[in-house]
Amino acid sequence: MPNTKKAPARKQKADGANASAIMNNTQLEKFFMDALKDIYWAEKHLTKALPKMKKAATTEQLQDAIEEHLAQTQEHVSRLEEVFEMLGKKAQAKKCEAMEGLVKEGETVIEETEDGSMTRDVGIIISAQKVEHYEIAAYGGLTQLARTMGLEDVAGILHQTLEEEKQTDVLLTEIAENDINWEAEQEGEEEE
Repeated sequence: MPNTKKAPARKQKADGANASAIMNNTQLEKFFMDALKDIYWAEKHLTKALPKMKKAATTEQLQDAIEEHLAQTQEHVSRLEEVFEMLGKKAQAKKCEAMEGLVKEGETVIEETEDGSMTRDVGIIISAQKVEHYEIAAYGGLTQLARTMGLEDVAGILHQTLEEEKQTDVLLTEIAENDINWEAEQEGEEEE
């Protein structure tokens, strides 16, 4: 049965030049700005955490993937700064408790696994995927809110980042499934 509910009237589409004119400080727009500040802090925090993860990783394949994601994350920070500018706002960070917790959890995984082990790489991959899933949720929600508010150019930028986060998650899964998980399982047998 087709959905007969009429879509709500939307604000005019906004390009980069007039996006700030559409922002009327509604509750939703304030929430959107807070969420942008939150993910901005998260991405900046991640640029400090990723080099530590790379250093702790055992395999070159995982180290390369983390290095690539660091470069992407730096680009994500720049894109968010562009979004703030399009909205006529100064780029501002608001502490992201979720990212802080995810990074701390990843640091604990590194501390509790043996240096040079495949088990450590498994832990790093899972920790990194938790971060990716958080970012996917954040960027997915922000993209939809931008569209709802008629901020199509902003939504396009956020969507581009969303797609890159999804690709990173897939890459991490492929790395794990192409031997690292199996090799970690073998480490357990060797110690017995």
